[in-house]
Amino acid sequence: MNNSRYSDCGFVPTALLAMFLGGFGIHRFYVGKIGTGILMLLTLGGFGIWALIDYIIVITDGFTDSEGRVISRNQ
Repeated sequence: MNNSRYSDCGFVPTALLAMFLGGFGIHRFYVGKIGTGILMLLTLGGFGIWALIDYIIVITDGFTDSEGRVISRNQ
C-alpha cells in the first residue's frame, strides 16, 4: 500500500482510457473504482456526459483512485 498522496496508477493510461473508452467506464476499472465502472458501463458513460466530465477531471489532475489518491502527471 502506498502512503503517498499520489496514486500508483499512471496519468497517461488513465487519460487515454478516459478519452477512448470513457463511455464504457474502463478508466474507472483501471483505477479500482469497480462499482462506478459498472454503472458507467451500464449507462454508456452516463449517456456520454459522465464520461466527458471524467475526462476533464482526469486531464486537470483532479481524478483519484479507489483509495482517494490523486492521479497526477506531476508526481
